[in-house]
Amino acid sequence: MKDISIAVQTRLTPLLGVVCLLVSQGTQAQTRLAVSENDFLDDMPIVLSVSRLPQRLDETPGAVTLIDHDMIRRSGARDVADLLRLVPGFQTTESFESVAPLASYHGALDRYATRMQVLVDGRSVYSPYFIGSTGFGLQAVALQDIESIEVLRGSNSASYGARAMLGVINIVTRHTQDTLGPRLSVTRGENGVHDTQASLGWGFEWGSARIGVDQRADDGLLGANGRNQLNRVNLRADYRTDARTELQIRAGLTSLNSGKGQLGTIEERPVQLDSSFVQLDWQRNLGPDSDLALSVSHSRESYVDKLLSYQFDYDGISRNNTLTAIHTFRQGPDLRVVWGGELRRESIMSKSFYQQEAALDTDFSRLFGNLEWRLAPAWMLNAGGLIEHNSVSGESVAPRMMLNWHVAPGHTLRAGVSRAFRPPSTFEKSARIDLLGTPYIHSTGQVQPESLRAQELGYFADLPHAGLSWDVRVFREELGGFIRQLNASFPRDYANDEDFAITGGEYQIKWRPWTGAQILFNQAYIDISSVREKTGTPLAAPKLASSLVLMQKFANGLDLTLTHQDSGTATLHGSGMGSAVAMTRTDVRLAWPLRWGARHGEVALVVQNLGEPYQDYDPAYVFRRRAFVTLQLDN
Repeated sequence: MKDISIAVQTRLTPLLGVVCLLVSQGTQAQTRLAVSENDFLDDMPIVLSVSRLPQRLDETPGAVTLIDHDMIRRSGARDVADLLRLVPGFQTTESFESVAPLASYHGALDRYATRMQVLVDGRSVYSPYFIGSTGFGLQAVALQDIESIEVLRGSNSASYGARAMLGVINIVTRHTQDTLGPRLSVTRGENGVHDTQASLGWGFEWGSARIGVDQRADDGLLGANGRNQLNRVNLRADYRTDARTELQIRAGLTSLNSGKGQLGTIEERPVQLDSSFVQLDWQRNLGPDSDLALSVSHSRESYVDKLLSYQFDYDGISRNNTLTAIHTFRQGPDLRVVWGGELRRESIMSKSFYQQEAALDTDFSRLFGNLEWRLAPAWMLNAGGLIEHNSVSGESVAPRMMLNWHVAPGHTLRAGVSRAFRPPSTFEKSARIDLLGTPYIHSTGQVQPESLRAQELGYFADLPHAGLSWDVRVFREELGGFIRQLNASFPRDYANDEDFAITGGEYQIKWRPWTGAQILFNQAYIDISSVREKTGTPLAAPKLASSLVLMQKFANGLDLTLTHQDSGTATLHGSGMGSAVAMTRTDVRLAWPLRWGARHGEVALVVQNLGEPYQDYDPAYVFRRRAFVTLQLDN
């Protein structure tokens, strides 16, 4: 650990000069600007997705990282995946090789990050195609339309079922009432960066609406087959039909055109992925202590990817239909309860993958519930779970219990246990692929669901008078029946290969040392006791990884953000457990406010990766320095 500490300190040394500059400027700012108590006395944030109950951050059953709209804007990131590299325990990639840039928690255990759930306004955007994937779902909405991102660091199958085995990312879009009028954002820069976003919001007698269109494009990683272009259209409308009833309508289209395969190889080719969705949410207040919510959604994905050199294509279509009902009520002053059910059908059609024209359907039925019981003024119990029936794999149960103790004002200890599961995907269960007439992957269907038993201790502190908060999590996650493709012979198959544990600790600190300044620091120590790793296979996660964010708003309006990330040696998502590298990255963002008549906005310069290029996704792909300028105009 001493060697690790020395290495981290050495890599952070170049930042010390900038830190000293910020301290100096901050001290000068204090002489010019009076520090208001309101700068530090913000209300405790409320999160929505952990137990499906709106809860204070210090009363949730688990550790949560909350990224708000201001942090999203000031980060300089261009998509959600890039933002998540600042969350402790996460590994990310900017590659489009596995469909789209993705993020994984506690290890690059596969190429598609299949053990996490991603939600957008409560709608699952987990793609059932391939082995399952969260990468494309992270690209479902433009950053400018996001109000906040809630990341539960830890298992949450107790609330969301199969896809939430290692955590949940909940993306909450901005209410239409907060985005009235026109908005425009244009970004241009190195590496072919060419982003444009425009939206229009308007109000009417019973509510408000917003339509947004945007494009995200660049030339990709060095060595990879770019160019990558993502086009999106999203519509949201919020209606209040009466004083007790709300109706929300959402719809969207996304089209991705990207390059796949290493440049100059026989696998170099273009890829196209199109998706569409419609979602209807109805909420009714049944009384002072009772609410009912219904949600129905439909989504469709179409994938075109032809590998001509092997006379094979990855083409296919997937569809999802989901119906969810949730009832929330209070039973006396100390007990709140949420319960409900969900029906979901996933359909996949791909002749190349399954050697049949008909769709393969998987039906999910879920019954879930959670109670928040204040045992005493200082004690809060969250207890609940989920029962799921999968038409392919049968029944699974995911219970959870977490006890929060407010040991002193601003200080909370928590301890809990949970169980989670992940049934095999349609591909792992039924794939039947031939290459050049030779059997390549023929799944026998013998694979069983993975299981996870998680134990954790936490310490959350919020000290508003000091402008300081932190969240510490110590965990042990025992993964049973890990599903892996067997490579010993052809045709290949999937099997429950081994059991192993993921243990470690992580923490995040937020500090507002003076007016206009904010410092965020986090670290994660992860040890994966995989049998494969004991025989020399590289680690699926870095032993130690850290990130530092320094933000300063100066009296003249200048806004500075400096971000530094340092990750130890770990397996890359696309390397097939074949190699491991370390990564260091430093970004800087400078922004100036603008006024144009009654409108306001800003112009920002972002430089990503000030240091040496690093390998990303695959040893053959490299992330180089890129600089770009963004002009944003708001109403």
